[in-house]
Amino acid sequence: MSNWVTIRGRRLSFQVPRRTIAVLAALFLVNVIVMIACIGFGSTFISPLAVIRSLLGIGDSSNDMIIFTLRMPRVVIAVMVGSMLAVSGALLQGIVRNPLTSPDVIGISGGASLGTIVFILYFSHVSIRFMPISSIAGAFGAALLIYLFAYRGGITPLRLVLIGIGMATALTAVSYMLILTASFTPTAVAVKAFTFMTGSIYGVSWTRDVLTLLPWLVVLMPVALIYARHLNVQELGDEVATSVGSSVNAKRTMLLFVSVALAGAAVAIGGTINFIGLMAPHIARKLVGPAYGGVIPVSALIGSLVLLLSDLVARVAFIPLDIPAGVFTAAVGAPFFVYLLYRHRHS
Repeated sequence: MSNWVTIRGRRLSFQVPRRTIAVLAALFLVNVIVMIACIGFGSTFISPLAVIRSLLGIGDSSNDMIIFTLRMPRVVIAVMVGSMLAVSGALLQGIVRNPLTSPDVIGISGGASLGTIVFILYFSHVSIRFMPISSIAGAFGAALLIYLFAYRGGITPLRLVLIGIGMATALTAVSYMLILTASFTPTAVAVKAFTFMTGSIYGVSWTRDVLTLLPWLVVLMPVALIYARHLNVQELGDEVATSVGSSVNAKRTMLLFVSVALAGAAVAIGGTINFIGLMAPHIARKLVGPAYGGVIPVSALIGSLVLLLSDLVARVAFIPLDIPAGVFTAAVGAPFFVYLLYRHRHS
């Protein structure tokens, strides 16, 4: 039996290892189980069976308010934001060919946060549908600054990471300064901005948040999957990629655009949730190998799972307090980053 499965479409044909399909199926199942748990657990416990019955439309109507209005949007946003951050990190690591890279580590998420903070403080009267645009503009601005500061006749991975860390710190400081010095800002808006900077999906809704983020996910994620195969060629080096007919600069620009846009849109709704874009691609490569056709979808499912579990702990561990999920992703991600730095230094 072949270890590969061929998937054909009208304009696209590619092979996927059977192991990758098995890992995707297992991660999808785990995600579904955790989603049911996230819907059930909270200050009011709803059994998994009751959750499933309600989702099928045959459950107790007394649970509908809790399930469909309060918890389901939060679960869906966790899946969307976690998967988008993970895929953004996987693309960025492939483009730069640096395992220490992720949107939050090199400051792209910081730029997106600054763009969103500006929107929250100065354009709160404008429809929230435009908030991802402000966030993505901030992300692209940060990416441009990082490139300009890091470029010295070329860009080395270590220089990019160091410049990015400095840029992320500077952008975060500017964001907090704007919040603290905007004396005209109502207290509720300032609290919202501070919570956003921590990274939280508290209080999300179907119309305001899910429908705002959905178009970005629907457009950008398929593009990331389609262009993922070009990363495999670029891993061999620019000269080899060019020799086999790949337009390296055009593909790299498109992939960078998708990566930055994914991070910017996710940050606009989920806030500054760190380290998912760093951890998920590394775990994915351990599970399915280096081929990006598998790394991208596996990273998406891992990112979704990490944020679901982080938000679940954030909601139930300190009831009645609702801790921002970003606190827990940072608690796990920071030691992971230190480990990667140590391993990279001694490799």
